[in-house]
Parts: sequence; C-alpha cells; structure tokens
Amino acid sequence: MNILLIGGTGSLMDQMIIKLRKEGHRVYLLTGEQFGTSSYAKVFERYDFSYDNSSLNEIFQSVSPDVTLFLGAYDSNFSWKERERDSVQYISALMNLLTAYSSVRQGRFVYLSSEEVYQGNFEEDIPEDVAACGEGFRGMALVQAEYLCNNFREIQELDIVVLRLDHLYGIPKDRRQLDGLCGSMCVKALEQGYLLADPNVTHALLYESDAVEFIYQFINFKKTGYSLYHISSSVPVTELQIGEILCRTIGSNTELVEANELNEYRKVLSNQRFINEFGAAVCHSPEDGIQRVASYIMKHKEAFIGEEEEKKSFGGRIFRRFGWFIKACVPFIENMACFIPFFMLNNRTVDSRYFSRLDFYLLYVLLFAVVYGQHQAIFSAVLAVCGYLFRQMYTRSGFEVMLDYTTYVWMAQLFILGLVVGYMRDQIRAIRTEGAEVQKSLGRQLRDIKDINSSNVRVKDVLERQVIDQKDSIGKLYSITSTLDQYTPEEVLFYAVEILSKILRSPDVAIYTVYNSDYARLFSSSSEVARKLGNSIRYPEMGELYESLKERKVYINRQMDERYPLMANAIYDKEEMNMIVMVWGIPWERMTLGQANLLVVISYLIQNAMLRASRYMAALEEQRYVEDTQILEPEAFSALVTAYQKAKKKNLTVCTLLQIQTESEDYDLIGKVLMKNLRQTDYLGTMGDGKMYVLLANTLRNEADIVISRFAGAGIKSRIVERIEE
Repeated sequence: MNILLIGGTGSLMDQMIIKLRKEGHRVYLLTGEQFGTSSYAKVFERYDFSYDNSSLNEIFQSVSPDVTLFLGAYDSNFSWKERERDSVQYISALMNLLTAYSSVRQGRFVYLSSEEVYQGNFEEDIPEDVAACGEGFRGMALVQAEYLCNNFREIQELDIVVLRLDHLYGIPKDRRQLDGLCGSMCVKALEQGYLLADPNVTHALLYESDAVEFIYQFINFKKTGYSLYHISSSVPVTELQIGEILCRTIGSNTELVEANELNEYRKVLSNQRFINEFGAAVCHSPEDGIQRVASYIMKHKEAFIGEEEEKKSFGGRIFRRFGWFIKACVPFIENMACFIPFFMLNNRTVDSRYFSRLDFYLLYVLLFAVVYGQHQAIFSAVLAVCGYLFRQMYTRSGFEVMLDYTTYVWMAQLFILGLVVGYMRDQIRAIRTEGAEVQKSLGRQLRDIKDINSSNVRVKDVLERQVIDQKDSIGKLYSITSTLDQYTPEEVLFYAVEILSKILRSPDVAIYTVYNSDYARLFSSSSEVARKLGNSIRYPEMGELYESLKERKVYINRQMDERYPLMANAIYDKEEMNMIVMVWGIPWERMTLGQANLLVVISYLIQNAMLRASRYMAALEEQRYVEDTQILEPEAFSALVTAYQKAKKKNLTVCTLLQIQTESEDYDLIGKVLMKNLRQTDYLGTMGDGKMYVLLANTLRNEADIVISRFAGAGIKSRIVERIEE
C-alpha cells in the first residue's frame, strides 16, 4: 500500500516508518516544515512542506495514498508553549490537510487524538460513546479537531477515522521530548532527589511500540465498523505505583513521598471496541515500559538534567518588552540629529552673496521624504518651520513674522513638496513590496512545483525501472538457464560472467573459484577493473566482505571502499563455498536490496548450470583423462583450450598455452613432474599432434616465463605457442 505519514520528527514517527517499511509498504512523508532540517527514518519519498502550503493538493494527488496517517495530538511541529496561538494553527493545519485529502477522495484518513479530550474523574473505563469535553486550550483544540474530522466524514462521505491513544509514553531522546508522564516523573525524581506521587490518581499507560502495533493492525483492515476507536492498555496504574517502579529502577538515592492532596482522579479509556473488531493485544506491561524509560534516562542523564533556561538581565528584559518602541523612535531621533547641521548651514548662508538663494530646509525635508516617506517628511517640515521662525526672530519680532505672508507661502510649499514626495515614495515602496511579495509567492510556488515534479519523476523512474525489470526478469532468468545450457561444460563460467554483466548492467564482473578455506583464484572476468584484486585473493582477510559472505548474505559496499567490489555474493555447495561473484561497476542508486536479490537469483542459476556441467564432467571422467594420470585426452584438452581461446577473444579471461618439448614417450612420468610445478587451476593434456601441452589459466605471457623457468629447473623444456581458431 501507499501510506502517507504526516507529522514532525519523533520516536513515534520513526517507529511507524520502520514498522511500515518492514511490512513491505511504500511510505511517503509530509514533514509539516518548510526547510526540512529534522531527521527522520528513511522513507520512499519525503515532502518538506508546511501545512499552510498551497501545494498540499498536488502532494495528495501525486502520492494517491491508500492510507493517510496524521499524528495530530502527537505532532512535534506543535510545541503548545503558546497554547492560544498553537490551537489556532493546529485547527487550520488539520483543515488544510482534510481539504487536500477531500480533493483526492482516495483511501482512508486516520487522525490520532489523545485522552486529553476528557476531563474529570471516571469511575469506570471510558467507552467511545461518552461525549468529549476538553480542558484548556490544547484539550479544546483536540475536541474541535475530532469534530472537524467527523463533519468532513459525514458531509463529504469520506473514510475518516479518529484513534484516541490513552496516555502514550515512550523513551525520550532528550528533554524536549519529555511529553509523557513516566519520563517527566523520572526527571523530577533525579532533579529533586525525591518523587511526589498520589495514590488517588489512576491512568492506563500505552507504550509506543504497542501503539504502533495497534495502529498497524488497524491500517491493515480495509473496512471498519466505527469512525472512532480508543487504543489503550486498559491496565489501571496509580501514580504511586509508577513512582515505586521508577524508584526501584533509579536506585536507593531517590525517596518516594506519598501525597494525598488530590481527590479521586481516574481516567482510563476502554479499548473493548478495538479488541473486539481487530483482536490486538498489549505486549509491554506498565512495569516493563516504565523500567525501559527510567533505564534510558539514567543512562543519558546529561541530556535531561541541568538545562534550565538562562535568566535574562534587567536590561535584556526591558529591551524585550519595549524594543519595538525604541526601534520606532530611531527614525525620529535620526531626523532631529540631522536637523542640527542643516540649521547651522542655513544660518551661515542666509546673508551669503552666493548661497542666500539656496534653501537648506527644503533640501532637508526632501531628503527625509525620499528616505523615510510621508511621516518623516511631516516631522522634518515641522522642525524646518521651527528653525525658520527661530532664525527670523533674530531681526524681527514674532508678531511681525506671523503677519508676513511670505512665511505662510514658504511653509505651504515646504509641506506640499514634502507630502507629495513622501506620498510618491510610499506608493513606490508599496508597489515594490507588493511586487516582491508576489514574486516571492510565485517563486515559492514554482519551487514547490519543481520539488513535487522532481519527486514525481524520481518515483516514476523507480516504478518504471521496477516494471521494466520485472517484465524483463522472466526473460532474463530464462535466458540464463537456456543460454548456459547451450554452452559446453568448459564454457559455462566464462559466459556466466557475460550474462551477469548484461543483466546487472555492469561492465565489470568477475568470478573467483574457491580451492581451499583461504584462497580463491580468478576464473573469468569482463574487464581490467574486475581483475583489480589480482589472480589470487586471500578472502578471509577481506573484513566486512568476508563476514557477509560467510553469513550467506550479499555484500554491499555502502562505504564505497575502493579496495572492495561494490557488490559480491558467494555460491555455496551445501556448506562449502565454491565461487565468489564480484560486481564493480554499479551506480550508487542501483545498490539496492532489489539488485542484491537479483544477484542472488542469478548466482543460484549459475550454480545450477555449473552443477549440471560438473555432473557431466564426472560422468565422462574416465574418457577425459589418460588412465591413472591427470593428463587430459586430446579431445577433452582441445575442447578446453578452444573454450579458453574463445573467452580470451571476448576479454573474459587471460591464458597462456605452453608446449612441452621432450622426446620422451613416458607421459606418465613427465606428467607427475609437471603437476608438481602447476597450480590447481592449470591443465595438462595432449593434442592431436601427439605433443603435450600445459594451459595456464589467468596467466599473461610475462607471467608464463616464471613457469617456463620452473619447468627448466626440473629438466623439462617448454615454449609459448599460439593456437588460433579457424
């Protein structure tokens, strides 16, 4: 199934991803954050988009999910520190998700809620038909979210189901994930040295891994009888019992203090409806789960203790409270500071012969109108008028200045010019800001479309490759069995390399044959790269590669170690390792489990072909060898040389043929001498010309000189010959 998971990073999300992947489902992830900085378990495709993104519809259409699971109450994207704001964002996020889901109208939408939708004391386990009434902004938001899901389900006739989890808890990784009752109590006990617990408070704890199993069990059912289910352990446990388990796990340094401050408070959800329909069961008892949480926190104390928020100084608190006012006053302070030099310049030039016509106040007003707009233009004009009046009263009385009409004309032109320029500046800035916002919005949509398109292209390529490979695999597997059957027994391994190279789409493939528990000899290869390990390898010294082959697993070189092949597989005969197949030239994106499985299948087919060839050889062994010797008869040896020569022409192997130059007719005696100086992979035989020959497998001409010298030391002359097929 295609399953779309929606929510922030966390233990519950990671466990859900791992569970679904193990069961063979294709998992997609919508993170709810725009920048994708959080770490998640590996999924088939990941979408880093916020819940208010306009591309949610395209994501749902692209994924076409059979099941959509929204973590809801357990979504770490909502911290609930500012509960009023977060409650609004939470409801709007769910609204956007449901709207996008309704546009596709495919599959089931599952929303995870919690026991916080109830408040008060309940003497009996709470069934699903009890009306919800949340406490606080978070509780009310969860109740509204359930109502919203129910409205979408009824009005638009969609398959939307709400799952309420009862006091979910798990192992937190750090202090930020302390949202469960057990983890919070454990950290308090470590910080305070004592633990205050009330025996009148009763809950039912649900361990994360059990919740994952319940949810997966629910997902597997295509039809459900109800739109609301409780998921709970239904095992009541008091705070005092939790405290006792925690203190036992933490040690004797922590004192358990019994508190009876609260009245009877019991809130346990009934999961009878879920069990009757789906038949799931709890695997972790409260004691087991609490001990796991406490043990982890004890082991990683530094991640949970001593992270108190640093207190800000008095000045810092004042700036945080009144910083907006200071920022707003900065332009006015700057305006007044700039007024002083303009006032001085105006006073110096008012009686000047050359600069008396220059109005510095007008320049001053224009400057701030252009830079800051209308508001600062008015303020600078007021300052300029005050400066002008102050300067005029040097020589005239204030009454005379007020009666002078030129004063009002000057003031009018100053304000008009400042307001007009400031208005134009504000309009231009507004147009630019609006254009920038539109461009930013369109750019964001374009990036989102590109991301979705690239994601779709990757998914299409993967699926297309799977379909093509699946269609071709039948023909390819058949071609392996049929093609190898067409070759002679001597040629099977040579052309097995060729077929491996073709199917795995790799130009660099090699097959090594194992002759003892320590060494393997190169039999055939498709390129120089495939022969880079040499003709003989000591495979037990190859570390991780050997460990994988010993456990009968396919070795995948994920560290891209240049010393080893990218993939390798061993072919066994019962408990004995017979051959090692090594593949070098594979792109990183094809180093997958599917490719490894394909290599295993091909290896088994090669093994079957080799087994048939070996049985054929064993049946004809008496006819192939000279009686009581290891010397091949002319017909058998000629066929072997021909096979090697053909493989050599196709660059599948290297070999050298030596002719033994001796007048002796005692081939038995000569053969015994020669065999002492040959390897297990070399062959000795006669040809139709009556001469004796030695076929040196995986040996170049310069390497053959060593063998010639060795034979000469034993009193036998030999030379290299070439035999070309007609």
